[in-house]
Amino acid sequence: MDEIYTSIANLGFPIVISIYLLVRIEGKLTQLTESIRELSTTIAKI
Repeated sequence: MDEIYTSIANLGFPIVISIYLLVRIEGKLTQLTESIRELSTTIAKI
């Protein structure tokens, strides 16, 4: 937890929040990409 506070103090609040959101969005984009692939495969089978 101290590491997070140090990052906020050194980098600034907006930068830390931006990095956090980008990391979270990356995971969701990976899931979305996999879902689109599965949908494409299912549609191709039909």
